[in-house]
Amino acid sequence: MGMVSTVGLVLHPQRDSKVAIDTIVEWARGRNVTVLGLPDEVGRIDCSAVAVDAETLSEKADLLVSLGGDGTMLRTMRLITGRETPVLGVNLGKLGFLAEIDVAELPPALSAIDAHQFSVEARMAVRTELPDGSKVIAFNDVALVRHPGDGLAAVEVAVAGHPFVRYAADAVIVATSTGSTAYSFSAGGPIISPNVEGFLVVPAAAHSSFNRAVVLSADEEVTLRLLPTSGRLAVEVDGAIAGRLESGICISLTALRGAARVVRLGGTTFYERARRKLRVSGSVEADWEPDKPPSTTG
Repeated sequence: MGMVSTVGLVLHPQRDSKVAIDTIVEWARGRNVTVLGLPDEVGRIDCSAVAVDAETLSEKADLLVSLGGDGTMLRTMRLITGRETPVLGVNLGKLGFLAEIDVAELPPALSAIDAHQFSVEARMAVRTELPDGSKVIAFNDVALVRHPGDGLAAVEVAVAGHPFVRYAADAVIVATSTGSTAYSFSAGGPIISPNVEGFLVVPAAAHSSFNRAVVLSADEEVTLRLLPTSGRLAVEVDGAIAGRLESGICISLTALRGAARVVRLGGTTFYERARRKLRVSGSVEADWEPDKPPSTTG
């Protein structure tokens, strides 16, 4: 008996997902599998997916399929946070880090998952509570970002209650290993394997003498305190503004291990995706072929 009896869909808000949905529905029809989707998403597409609310979708689905890019994958992962449900990412545009397959690969991929022929990457999230009491979870990053024309982000970073460093920057980013290829990377942070559980604290466009990223264990609580000299900052959670902070405010961030499970079918590795998307190359690129081992002769 297959593992999938119900498939849940999460769609990109603009990209055309009709072909992908029709492919999933057709695969499901031949196996008596139910296809669910969110009302405002499947409602705009002529398909037989059953519209349900977000809670029902996350409770009933044996597999969630994200149709879009990395942003849609992050939203899907937040929707399923803390559950064992695997998430399959399907590219509907540019190559992403989290999506696993293209639309044409959907039928064999679904069949492989149904036959338990896949692996999962457990992804850590970072969580915090904002001053207004709202609780937020990010799979990429939480960033404190200056307003244009306002003062710098002047932020003290404390680890396990012990002050460590003060940054003056355009932003201070707390990223997971998943987020190491996102905002953190553009700010000069390192690339970290998704199998590493830990935090990155990275200043963007630092104006302080210390401008290095700090890598911390997932067991360590990180506290960010806005110094008196700080401007008013926006709190961005996976790129979306979730609140505002004034000087003197503190927020603490902790890890949520295994918060989501991303399907891997073995077609590509994280390093292959990183090399293509980030155009990773070295100074000896002209003399080096990626798939050819380096010479050991003198």
